[in-house]
Amino acid sequence: MQLYFLRHGEADWPDWKKSDDERPLTDFGKKEVRDVAKFLDRLKVRPDLIVTSPLPRAAQTAEIAADYLKPKLRKDELLAPGFGMSELRNILKRHRSKALMLVGHEPDFTNVISGLTGASLKLSKAGVALLDVDPESQEGRVLWLFPPKFARKSK
Repeated sequence: MQLYFLRHGEADWPDWKKSDDERPLTDFGKKEVRDVAKFLDRLKVRPDLIVTSPLPRAAQTAEIAADYLKPKLRKDELLAPGFGMSELRNILKRHRSKALMLVGHEPDFTNVISGLTGASLKLSKAGVALLDVDPESQEGRVLWLFPPKFARKSK
């Protein structure tokens, strides 16, 4: 199966006083995610489904991606911070798909990608990785990974 990992866009608010879980995307974060979504659309990325963390910064990222890529969109608590290999197993059972995009957080995504592939990498904010994963063995390989600056430079 194709498994996309899309990290939420920038949500760094210097004077943020509320809970970290409530942080939305910044204006720059929204623009950056739109650029990435347009780039993915040009690449003909077509996930059947986008599943997102319920946190505002991830949900906003997923909604922007869904506007361009046109899949179904669902929220899943399992993608909240703390997401790991056991949560991935449950998500793959719950949301069966040949092409699934997950939207969530670091360092969780890096840890899960490493667990699936053995790769050492870091997913930037609004960065995307595509893995080819065998859902049975839960082993995979990284097909590509790009930071959002690729989307900006490809206009």
